[in-house]
Amino acid sequence: MTALMTEAITVSQLNDNIKYILEETFGFVWVEGEISNLRRPQSGHIYFTLKDEKSQIRAVYFKQFGRYKQGLNFDLEDGLNILCRAKVSVYPPRGEYQLIVESAEPRGTGALQKLFEQLKSKLAAEGLFDEQYKKPIPFLPETIGVITSPTGAVIKDILNITKRRFPSVDLIIAPVRVQGGEAAAEIIQALKKLHADGRADVIIIARGGGSLEDLAPFNEEKVARAIFRASIPVVSAVGHETDFTICDFVSDLRAPTPSAAAELVVPERKELLQKIQKFKQRVKAGFERYLEDRREELDELQERLKDPRHLLMDWQIHLDVLKERLKVSFYNVEKNIFAELRHTQLRLLHLTPSRQIDEKKEALKNMDKDMRRYFSGYLTLLGERLRKNTALLESLSPLSVLRRGYSITRKRDENNIIRRAEALAVGENVNIQLAQGSIDAKVQKIFQE
Repeated sequence: MTALMTEAITVSQLNDNIKYILEETFGFVWVEGEISNLRRPQSGHIYFTLKDEKSQIRAVYFKQFGRYKQGLNFDLEDGLNILCRAKVSVYPPRGEYQLIVESAEPRGTGALQKLFEQLKSKLAAEGLFDEQYKKPIPFLPETIGVITSPTGAVIKDILNITKRRFPSVDLIIAPVRVQGGEAAAEIIQALKKLHADGRADVIIIARGGGSLEDLAPFNEEKVARAIFRASIPVVSAVGHETDFTICDFVSDLRAPTPSAAAELVVPERKELLQKIQKFKQRVKAGFERYLEDRREELDELQERLKDPRHLLMDWQIHLDVLKERLKVSFYNVEKNIFAELRHTQLRLLHLTPSRQIDEKKEALKNMDKDMRRYFSGYLTLLGERLRKNTALLESLSPLSVLRRGYSITRKRDENNIIRRAEALAVGENVNIQLAQGSIDAKVQKIFQE
């Protein structure tokens, strides 16, 4: 009993050991089954049960794997059959083993159809199918880009139809695989190359009929978005008339078959020539009708138009009347002008300026005498004022003061006038200005008043 006790382990240790053994033994496995009991808690992880006819196992898809990063490009739903790549593990708290799913893909026609419906709803909600984004197909393209398999009936049908309908149209074939895992990437790359080339006016994406699995590349989201981003109009011609793909909905035009796509894109040359001929005939007939109508109008106008000789005679008579009226008018004008001129001459004789000129001359002489007398008296007055002002200035001039025996004393260095004895000091040098000349002196003694 003691030996058994020493070998006992805890439940947690047992579950950890089982977890280690399972993960080391199995690692990653591919498991196929049907989803049931699917749950999406707020954590963002997805929990579900994977089952077949006899057994079931719990599974979890952690959100850190991220959609589209590990191949989960669809929504998991109950009842959906999937093939998943998962790691076998144990959840120790409950002692349950489970699958940690890393990636998954739908299995069976029903799963592919459900994936198709999911993607269709998603892209429709984003507006990728809206008519406002559909680009018009050119009426007569010079160059057509064709994305399809380089072998098979599809490319032959397109070549035969375009050659028959309009031989001068050029085709640029972008060969791709139209089924399998690499097809989608090649279709996207072909679209990029045709855009970079720049010659194609329209692009046809085509393949023959097939199962839902065969048409899978044309139901991939990345292909749909590449078509939506295309600046060149795209025509989808995938499968038979009853087949529908995501490519059909997002393209600018859907053709029921590849042959129909060639017929929709390329008009028939013979029909165009026939239409041109009909238009020429209609234009010619219309122009002839126009000329006939103008002729009828001309005839009618000619009938309504009078003989020009009668018109000339009428105008001649009217002209003679005007000449007579003009002659009378000129005579009356001339008569009035001469009468006005005579009257003006008589007025000028009465208003001769010679007398007025003599009067003005006399007035000017009188004004000259008055001006001379006025200016003579004014100048005498100004001279008297000048003499008085000169005498006044002379009496106030410091020079006259000096001439009376006074002098001006300044400090020799500062040149300031000395007005008080106390402004000087014994020994200072001064300059004494006299009426004529000046002398330099030195203060020997200062007397205060």
